[in-house]
Amino acid sequence: MNPPDRPATSDALNISNNGNRGNSRNATVLAVCQGLFTCAISIDLTLTALTGWQLAPDKALATLPFALITVAGAVVTWFAAFLIQRLGRRWSFVLGAASCCVGGLVSVWSVFHAQFWIFCMGTALVGVFQAFAQYYRLAAADAVAEEAKGRAISTVLAGGVIAALVGPALAAWSKDWFPVALFSGAYLVVALMGLLSVLTLLLFYRDQAVTVVAQAQAHAPARPLAQIVRTPVFMASVANNVAGSMVMMFIMTAAPLAAVACHHGIDDGAAIIQWHLMGMYAPSFFAGRLIQRFGLGTVLLAGLLMNLGCAVTAMSSTSLPAFYVALLLLGVGWNFMFVGGTTLLAQSYTPSERAKTQGLSELMRYGATALATLGAGPLLARFGWQSLNLAILPILLVSALATVYWMRAQRGAGAALAGGLR
Repeated sequence: MNPPDRPATSDALNISNNGNRGNSRNATVLAVCQGLFTCAISIDLTLTALTGWQLAPDKALATLPFALITVAGAVVTWFAAFLIQRLGRRWSFVLGAASCCVGGLVSVWSVFHAQFWIFCMGTALVGVFQAFAQYYRLAAADAVAEEAKGRAISTVLAGGVIAALVGPALAAWSKDWFPVALFSGAYLVVALMGLLSVLTLLLFYRDQAVTVVAQAQAHAPARPLAQIVRTPVFMASVANNVAGSMVMMFIMTAAPLAAVACHHGIDDGAAIIQWHLMGMYAPSFFAGRLIQRFGLGTVLLAGLLMNLGCAVTAMSSTSLPAFYVALLLLGVGWNFMFVGGTTLLAQSYTPSERAKTQGLSELMRYGATALATLGAGPLLARFGWQSLNLAILPILLVSALATVYWMRAQRGAGAALAGGLR
């Protein structure tokens, strides 16, 4: 019982303040883990195709190890959502990070022994890590109130800013550590990134206590998944997450090849990707604030317009500055669509519906990006760079229509609520 001079609400206020501090700390921890994950993935992005070429018994299989990162992530992401619900976020994230550590060590061993198929197993384990790491941003969003979700997601993604630049540098620095097994040192760094993630999560991350409101929602009957996917908020979230990621991977994968085909240097292609990665992650420092100030719909539409600007720039010129501008716009556009789409996703379910809704959304996003990654090279070779950029316009149109549909539904719900209060 509370003392007479201390109202019961003060206990709730203290619990809320403690929860806010814990949530803020968790978001920072997840931002660090996001940075470690981005470092590991950027090393694989930089070297895995070259390592595959070095080890593959048939050079046509050279890109298979890198493709398996995305494929393994797509396969595991659905199960990861339910494992997170069963084990909790902390131990599930530790399991994912541990798979990166093991995958990196397996890759080191396979490079030393020239075992292509074992190397594929190592990269697939890094894909398992990727599947779990994609839930970092959702873990941060689920722990805060609706108006703070965008900022929490931005905080986590901001962890990738420095890592996007450091990762390729780490790959270049470590690839020659063991001259008898070229590139093996870089995969040792991948294992180290996984180990550091495990230690960070064990030492600093804590699952948050469930609030009274969340407890009530958790015991409420869950809607069928078919009903959830028909809601405007879910459709808009998937349209932006899937379209943004698909367009980004489609153009980013082809950009270095297109730059070389347009008589720019290999180093130019690498610099274009670094510029693009900066565009992907740097806006995370302010995307959440933009959402709070201008509204979620405005930021989503701005992201779509930037992707459109990427396509128009790429189709109008193949000069080196045009590549830089197009890929920078692509990165910033992806960030706005991804932060905004994830914010919508976090608003589309109750706690009892979280696992299946997140799992389906991430599975759809991974499937689409896997298709984009695998199709970019062949389509570039057959149709060319301008046609490739033209092909993303229908995807952006579908995303724009879904976003406008959600905005109209939201305005209609607001008007109905205002009318009921009169």
